[in-house]
Amino acid sequence: MIITILIFVAILAVLIFVHEFGHFIVAKKSGMQVEEFGFGFPPRLAGIQKTGGKWKWVWGHKEVADKDQTVYSINWIPLGGFVRILGENNEHQDNPGSFINKGFWPRFLTLVAGVIMNVLLAWVLLSIGFSVGLPVAVNNLNDVPKSAHFVAGNIAILEVVKDLPADKAGLKPNDIILGIDGQKFSAVEEVQKYVKDHAGQSISFNIKRGQQQENINVVPTANPPAGEGPTGIALALIGKLKYPVYSAFWEGAKTTWSALTGIVSGLYNLIASHSGFSNLGGPVKIAKLTGEVAGMGFIYLLQFTAFLSLNLAVLNILPFPALDGGRVLFLLIEVVRRKKNNQKVEQIVNGVGFALLLLLMVVVTIHDLIKK
Repeated sequence: MIITILIFVAILAVLIFVHEFGHFIVAKKSGMQVEEFGFGFPPRLAGIQKTGGKWKWVWGHKEVADKDQTVYSINWIPLGGFVRILGENNEHQDNPGSFINKGFWPRFLTLVAGVIMNVLLAWVLLSIGFSVGLPVAVNNLNDVPKSAHFVAGNIAILEVVKDLPADKAGLKPNDIILGIDGQKFSAVEEVQKYVKDHAGQSISFNIKRGQQQENINVVPTANPPAGEGPTGIALALIGKLKYPVYSAFWEGAKTTWSALTGIVSGLYNLIASHSGFSNLGGPVKIAKLTGEVAGMGFIYLLQFTAFLSLNLAVLNILPFPALDGGRVLFLLIEVVRRKKNNQKVEQIVNGVGFALLLLLMVVVTIHDLIKK
């Protein structure tokens, strides 16, 4: 449990730190005054600041020597990082280095830079994964690109249809099929044929679920309806797909784009279905998944981190107050109106949005704990 928490905290720290670094570097390059760029969250442990051409230490929350220079800090709560930009809350309108006094493009790029960095991080992680061998699921070996090397592993259950024999017996998605009735299989077609040949008879699935193995008896339907299998499971061959380094980054880019569109589509379906919190997952659920994935091996954790980074990117760009997307929306309204927004109204809306996000986080966390 402690190892799982440490891994989860480390992944969260990397994702947030990379996100904030995006805001930081673009703000710096745009001539904005960055007051502090911190690793972890306050209270501050120590920081360093360039003053008068020399680097000087800042301990705790001691007053900095030069308020015009950035403090690079290490903070006590190791859950990511943060960047404080002068005027990010629409104050200091008298300072030319203030965020609020910069033009549209510097502000826009600063706001979206965190999201871009999370997408880039996912691309790099997936590309590294493809260069050493990334876990994938294929229907058969004919689906493997000729330019790639595929190391076949196990046959896995991708989907279980509710109320059909497999579901009633207790098979679940992500179960690894080690064998059936003591027989081993190397192809999805072989499993499908065996199940079909034993329709109406009880067969024993030897499966691996996480770190546990168990036998589950299933009775395939003798005469299933058209378009429905005898057990109600979708299978795939799980293995590791490896590309040459020169093409791994291209494959990483394609996978990143595919995952992004899938996340956006899934979020839209979640909202459109009005399913409430039943399909949402908060920190507790993600931490649990992190532990399960970590138990599968480092390369699976690498892949999982990439997909978490993409989820963070999509959530942050949503046009909701307090999120990066909400800030971008206010910026676009300003462009359309051709004048500055009412700063007090913008601050109030962002404050309410932040409070609602915290409330949502609490509700989802309680939901996760109850389900657990």
